[in-house]
Amino acid sequence: MAGNISSTAVPTTSSLFKLQSLNGLFAIHKKQGPTSADVLNTLKEALLKEAGVQKPNPRKRRKQSLKMGHGGTLDSAASGVLVVGVGNGTKMLGTMLTGSKKYVAVGELGKATDTLDATGSVILEKDFEHITRSDIEEKLKSFTGDIMQVPPLYSALKKDGQRLSVLLKKGHKVEAKPARPVTVYNLTLQEFKPPLFTLDIECGGGFYVRSLVDDLGKALSSCAHVKKLIRTKQGGFTLEEHALHEGQWTLEHILRSLQPCSESEQGVDCTKPSEADT
Repeated sequence: MAGNISSTAVPTTSSLFKLQSLNGLFAIHKKQGPTSADVLNTLKEALLKEAGVQKPNPRKRRKQSLKMGHGGTLDSAASGVLVVGVGNGTKMLGTMLTGSKKYVAVGELGKATDTLDATGSVILEKDFEHITRSDIEEKLKSFTGDIMQVPPLYSALKKDGQRLSVLLKKGHKVEAKPARPVTVYNLTLQEFKPPLFTLDIECGGGFYVRSLVDDLGKALSSCAHVKKLIRTKQGGFTLEEHALHEGQWTLEHILRSLQPCSESEQGVDCTKPSEADT
């Protein structure tokens, strides 16, 4: 689907009708800081305001005037591609985003945190001077292919209907989820300037970059955490070519970039964000 909107004023009913008629997928750029859910609500609010809706409440689930969801949570500390489904496009999220995802991750050796990234508190410090570039490259081989991975405690995974990260912040005791199979298609070391190292990662769904970096630090007889994380590809959408930045969160830009639903699309409704990734 593609189209242009006249620069002249459009009646509210016409703009809202066009917005509610959208069906498909598009990608936005999630900046570092807000949660994926917060970003989605900001997007919905901007679009509803543009359509002339007075005091839109994007968090209100009943009688939604705009059906929208995202396919794959990005940590609040991460940035990059976030694929959004609108209308019947929410049914496509589960089937179209089962392909690989790509990340660029900057890790820091010598410090481990409780969240496995830079937002957490340092819980362990160890020497890292013994680690060489070849050491990292050799260890990365064991994290490539079909592997078993334990998800982080601070994650979107749930216990009794509540996210583990929320339970931990409330002071509840949380046990780690059991290791589960994940797939790493490609894993390369791009840069090594101790204590920092940069990884290029291509993986399947359910994979946590934070767990990878934590496990890698342990395998190197040290410790590590994620200092910076960018998702550069999700499904068929890339950060460079497809992601709309916040200034482009308008009906006009979405119409230009929307990947429409096919009439035969019968995917699973994924208006609820998936509990995976990063």
